[in-house]
Amino acid sequence: MGTSTNIAWHESEVTKEVRQKRNKHKSAVLWFTGLSGSGKSTASVALEKALHQLGIHTYRLDGDNVRHGLNKNLGFSPADRTENIRRIGEVANLMVDAGIITLTAFISPYRQDRNNVRTLLEDKEFIEVYVKCSVETCEVRDPKGLYEKARAGEIKGFTGIDAPYEKPVDPEIILDTEKHTLEESVQILITYLKENGYIEPYLITENSNG
Repeated sequence: MGTSTNIAWHESEVTKEVRQKRNKHKSAVLWFTGLSGSGKSTASVALEKALHQLGIHTYRLDGDNVRHGLNKNLGFSPADRTENIRRIGEVANLMVDAGIITLTAFISPYRQDRNNVRTLLEDKEFIEVYVKCSVETCEVRDPKGLYEKARAGEIKGFTGIDAPYEKPVDPEIILDTEKHTLEESVQILITYLKENGYIEPYLITENSNG
């Protein structure tokens, strides 16, 4: 893959800070990572709905959805997984610049890949959300029937079975979906955003009271 040459960055007169001011909230990426079946997509969907109801500007990037378009040419080899996350990181960075709270739901099994995305963003703009769930529980849930296929040898290089998952070392948020209900998980996430200044408290109070 070649690199671009003879290019220059063109600054905009409308900055990220201006967009954030108009939106009345900061922008950041909540990066949901965890095993297949851990509840990443479910939690991100529920959080996006809750934030939208609070008047927060959001967009959600989901692993399967992105592979229908932007990353449709990528497989699941280690190199393709890394490129998958690199592209998503760049897209998420653009959305943060647009002033949007962006939710991403990807297994993203490699710690270095996740850290690479963190370095793209400014301080405190990358919020790693570790969706914690044992392989055993994920396998019982198996919403797509993927674990069964992996056990039968129909899928090779499946994370948690014959491919590694590197757990986050120090994530900003841990959601234990074997202990927390979906409602509790959403509240944990919103509380974090509120207490760390991403969402103005008055937005939550004002919108909650109708």
